[in-house]
Amino acid sequence: MSTAPTESLSAAQRRRLVAIGLLRALATTVLVIAAYYLLPLNKLTGISLGVALAVGILALTALVVFQVRAIIRHRHAALRAIEALAITVPVFVLLFAATYFMMEQGNPDNFNVDSLTRTDSLYFTVTVFATVGFGDITATSQAARVVVIAQMILDLLVLGLVVKVFLGAVEINRGRQTTQQDPEPPS
Repeated sequence: MSTAPTESLSAAQRRRLVAIGLLRALATTVLVIAAYYLLPLNKLTGISLGVALAVGILALTALVVFQVRAIIRHRHAALRAIEALAITVPVFVLLFAATYFMMEQGNPDNFNVDSLTRTDSLYFTVTVFATVGFGDITATSQAARVVVIAQMILDLLVLGLVVKVFLGAVEINRGRQTTQQDPEPPS
């Protein structure tokens, strides 16, 4: 892989870098989805959902911090930022899907359906994230509604703040690269 700045690469080299970044993001997303479907979430009913969600949000925050640091240090910061976003959003969505699934396992009255499967939970999370809200699955308990409200607020933060932070990291990286490339003026 080339260590030259993205602007100095040929179109074919840029396409290759983009393809590699997207493939890595896709592979990570597939692994996270596989974990979502394979982890024994239905056996975690004894764990406090509030604590589990708080730990998940802290882990997501740590992921964002890691991604920002990686963007700042990476030779191709803009490409790394796209990859970071393509990893962060699925992790965020699956965190809430797992929370809704575990809520349903703990109390079937949390939602208006007889049984909320993992796929139903993922579907519900994506409809809330996309602000579509078809109404076929709704939160019926106060606890479920509070979690949905939290997801809606965090959706806005993920879409706005995380994207802004990643773009800011790209700018910091570009400033560092420019500083390293510009010779110092004579004193």
